[in-house]
Amino acid sequence: MAAEPDLRADRGRVSEHRLLPYLLLAGTVLFWGTSFAATKSAYSDLSPMSVVWLRMVVASVVFLPFWRMLPRPVRRPGDRRVLALSLAFIPCTYFTFEAFAIQYTTSSQAGVIAATAPLMVALGAWLVLRERLAARTVAGIVVSIAGVAVLAFGGVTGETAPKPLLGNLLELGAMAGAAGSTITIRHLAGRYDPWFLTGLQMAVGATFFAPLALASGPIAWGEVTLASWVAVVYLGIFPSLVGFGLYNSALRLLPANRAALSLNLIPAVAVLTGWLALGESLSWVQLAACVGIVAAVVWAGMGHGSKR
Repeated sequence: MAAEPDLRADRGRVSEHRLLPYLLLAGTVLFWGTSFAATKSAYSDLSPMSVVWLRMVVASVVFLPFWRMLPRPVRRPGDRRVLALSLAFIPCTYFTFEAFAIQYTTSSQAGVIAATAPLMVALGAWLVLRERLAARTVAGIVVSIAGVAVLAFGGVTGETAPKPLLGNLLELGAMAGAAGSTITIRHLAGRYDPWFLTGLQMAVGATFFAPLALASGPIAWGEVTLASWVAVVYLGIFPSLVGFGLYNSALRLLPANRAALSLNLIPAVAVLTGWLALGESLSWVQLAACVGIVAAVVWAGMGHGSKR
């Protein structure tokens, strides 16, 4: 009889372990999905490169006191090349492309393009990491991509999207960088603390984007509104530092293709945030597509606890 409570406790711990990565990914989706509208808001007073640089500086300053508390990585030969490649993907490639993408398209449409990342990750993980693709995962990606297509074609171009085609192509390039980072981080995740990797990403970003911000012109500090500063601080702490930390943590617990599947929820959050915060268009068809995307991702994720 004494073994029965222990068995229930063990089952509870297993359940928590299975739930944890999805909670981490839920936080990631929330922060990354709202980042598009926050970035668009900050652009009213600051150039794209200035916004990226300032958010990296904010993230680095907030993270600095915790740096020494983190365990040092267990390095292996070849790690430096993989780490350098990962940092080239994020923050360098990803934020460079996305910074200009949001300047030319709406935050909603940029968020929609984010749903292409799981396809890129799934292909890269299959080619590089030899991860298997379950039929349920493939079906979930296909259904969610169909919802993304509805979102994209249902969108209305306005003043906030002067060059939507260019902006969407740049966002597609940003997603390629995100996919490359996911695959390389997954390779290192077992031996490198996820918050160590996140702090390194922010520090590299603060250094890399400093000359680009300087080249984009001087910042009129006195003319930057409180709303823009709030947006920059939010971007630095939550989408940048916390969001990437949560995602890197999830990559320790899930295969890359399954973790990336959650990114298909970002368009729904981005479109809703753009509608609520910036007044961007959202039709009933788009709202239905958001529901379909969420349902597809949840359905695909539910199938991983049964068969392997």
